[in-house]
Amino acid sequence: MNKAELIEHLAGQHALTKAEAGRVVHTLLDAIVTTVKKGGAVVIPGFGSFKQHARAARNGVNPSTGAKIKIAAAKLPKFTAGTAFKAAVDPKAAARKLAKASGAGPSKKAVKAKKA
Repeated sequence: MNKAELIEHLAGQHALTKAEAGRVVHTLLDAIVTTVKKGGAVVIPGFGSFKQHARAARNGVNPSTGAKIKIAAAKLPKFTAGTAFKAAVDPKAAARKLAKASGAGPSKKAVKAKKA
């Protein structure tokens, strides 16, 4: 789905014109970009969070010449998916994680004790 398809979907779901839906999407994206650019975080419970991630300066190698180069520090946007979003994408993995967290399976200590 691209931005135009997202705008169409939003317009269809909420009885908006495409222009109104476009302004809503633009405002939402602008708010996220502005907040992350200033160093803040945008957290949407169940969906995920947008944050700024700082990458330190480091040394690298030019793959074509083999020469060592310095790579400057950078600030990058980072998205971390929320639990509900992960569960919607891969329900089996979410069920396994839930079972593991609730202690449904045998613990490592119980398995070791059984072997001894």
